[in-house]
Amino acid sequence: MGNKNLTPLSNTEAAAFCSQMAIILKSGISSIEGVSIMLEDSKNPEEKELLSQIHETLMQTGILYESLSETKAFPDYLLHMVQIGEQTGKLDEVMESLADYYEKEANLAQTVKNAVTYPFIMIIMMVLVIVVLVTKVMPVFNQVFRQLGSEMTGFSRAVLNAGEFMNRYSIIFICMFAVIILGILYIMKSAKGQRIFRRFLDKFTNTRALSEKIAAYRFSNGMALTLSSGLTPEECLNLTVELTEQGAFRNRLEQCRESVSQGEDLCDTLLQNAIFSGIYARMAAIGSRTGVLDEVMKKIARQYEEDIDTRIAGIIATVEPTLVIVLSVIVGVILLSVMLPLISIMAGL
Repeated sequence: MGNKNLTPLSNTEAAAFCSQMAIILKSGISSIEGVSIMLEDSKNPEEKELLSQIHETLMQTGILYESLSETKAFPDYLLHMVQIGEQTGKLDEVMESLADYYEKEANLAQTVKNAVTYPFIMIIMMVLVIVVLVTKVMPVFNQVFRQLGSEMTGFSRAVLNAGEFMNRYSIIFICMFAVIILGILYIMKSAKGQRIFRRFLDKFTNTRALSEKIAAYRFSNGMALTLSSGLTPEECLNLTVELTEQGAFRNRLEQCRESVSQGEDLCDTLLQNAIFSGIYARMAAIGSRTGVLDEVMKKIARQYEEDIDTRIAGIIATVEPTLVIVLSVIVGVILLSVMLPLISIMAGL
């Protein structure tokens, strides 16, 4: 029976799989028996299909790496690390480290998602408030003006005309709004859309700095995992570079990889190419000299994780009042453009 390609696993699902395999392997149970146990316990049809494919290939080859690779559902980085774990006899440790790695990736993705979702909802609410004000409230004020024997002029008249235009072609505007929402959801969900969105965000100083920190976090987290598996710095760098999206940080990592392949020291190269800031680069250099570079990389990853959380919280704290102020100013200007002439008319009666 031919295997069919399955939906790629999310970070959370990859973390759950690796965690279960780590527990099974540390208990002295073989990969084949472990997958068989997981298959018996599984209740989800998609999970059953995935585990069935893994078990079928595993029975034929006895190699977990090939079994996972055949499904096309696992990330390349996970597959590389599983292959290394099998070759070095440290598969249980690798699986435990991978579970921790993908759990952190899931947490990071959720943090970034929350940071983007909140302003997005705020902007939608702003648009809806302004639309209601222009299309529903302004006509009421216009009726009041007419009852007082006057007409709206200037800015208030332009806003009223815009509202009447939107009411007249409301179906078209609703369709346009739906298309915009679907486009934004596509950008958020698809890999290509996310790359476009990241390139857009990189044009701004704050978000570019955040993007650099996220890339440095993923790099240090990946290096910690690969180094703890007993790989050489050059092998670790080759694997970990692939975790980073194309961009300025990736280009600097490629330069590091080239330098290390020519025999230069890893930590010196990281400092020269500004992969880490000064203090983190010094930490890595000390870790390399004392033989605990993997532990230092874990500490650096934790520090970056805290920095990312702090920076995202700061961005949200800045965006929230900014959006509220913008909404208040827009609504205030529209209402004042109506209220001031209305007050003048009332005073002249």
